[in-house]
Amino acid sequence: MQAASLTELCCEESSIEPEELAEEWRDLEQWASNTVFLSWQWIGVWLSVFQPKAKVLRVTQGTRLVGLGIVVRSIERRHAVLRSRCLYLHQTGLESEDQIWIEYNGFLSGRGYESAVAVACLNHLKRREPDWDEFVIGAADENYVQSVSEASGLVSHVRWEAPCFGIDLSSLRSSGQSYLDSLSANSRHQIRRSLRLYEQIGAVTLVRPKTHEEADLVWGSIAPYHLARWGDKTGESGFANPDFVRFHQSFIRTNWKAGAVDLIVLKAGEEVIAIFYNFLYRNRIYFYLAGIRSETDNRLKPGMLGHALCVEDYLDRGYDFYDFMGGEERYKRQLGVRHQYLVRAGLQRDRWKLRAERAARTIKNRWELM
Repeated sequence: MQAASLTELCCEESSIEPEELAEEWRDLEQWASNTVFLSWQWIGVWLSVFQPKAKVLRVTQGTRLVGLGIVVRSIERRHAVLRSRCLYLHQTGLESEDQIWIEYNGFLSGRGYESAVAVACLNHLKRREPDWDEFVIGAADENYVQSVSEASGLVSHVRWEAPCFGIDLSSLRSSGQSYLDSLSANSRHQIRRSLRLYEQIGAVTLVRPKTHEEADLVWGSIAPYHLARWGDKTGESGFANPDFVRFHQSFIRTNWKAGAVDLIVLKAGEEVIAIFYNFLYRNRIYFYLAGIRSETDNRLKPGMLGHALCVEDYLDRGYDFYDFMGGEERYKRQLGVRHQYLVRAGLQRDRWKLRAERAARTIKNRWELM
């Protein structure tokens, strides 16, 4: 149940005043149930690095601020002929800038106001901003997007979807069970065999940088592994994208002293076999990306081994949850449990061109099933 009805909420918009917004955002964040991607440590860096031409939506109940969101207008062209006027939530609509890939997106809302704030903002935009076709939100919780779509009367067109996997460290700690023992026999075997083989090279250790300067070097050393795995063309590895690199360099520099960034180097003796880049927020670990050494021996599983050792380390440090976030990758299913489902969707107004697109998509899907 929401803490307020829509009639009690007022939505207004304004241009961005960075210092004022930072204070408001941090204050609201204190009683919101958001993830790292709606924290000021992410949003503040996003605004600073990309400086989008954006508007702030503020939702109040009386004199109390209960919701915030930042909206960017952009034109999207699809199928060579369709031109859609989009409003993006906490994204710019530019592929190079959006490759940082926000997850668990939504309006920053006081606890209990989540759906009401989103609907108040969309209703405001429908009244005050007539010349837009789609409100693009993602990657966001599927249930959140569906409920907001239904309540606002907008049609949801899902553009991307994926399950989220993670490990409940609090429950694991309470059970007294080790992480490895919680996995399947096959996964345990692969991890233990990898550990034995790497120990033939030298002691297997997790090493963390101690200073921002060291962290910056470690971050940069992920690039060759990531480029080799994902490719060096547009839309492939983020390390091939200067905007992606610029954002994360700033993110690390801004958040390092606060302990919000964790870079972990997995070594066998003096050899680097994997590097993990994680975000830390409210006692939760968000695994963002890794650089994994390629091995010709398929008995070696540096990624699985590294995640397993990191999980045990975080378990000992008292963290609550290890989140692999969205993605269908096999290792996420092997090492974690599904806990959420994310979608990226365009919430569409009643436009003939969008109705035609949906109809054409339905025909295409049916044809492919025949």
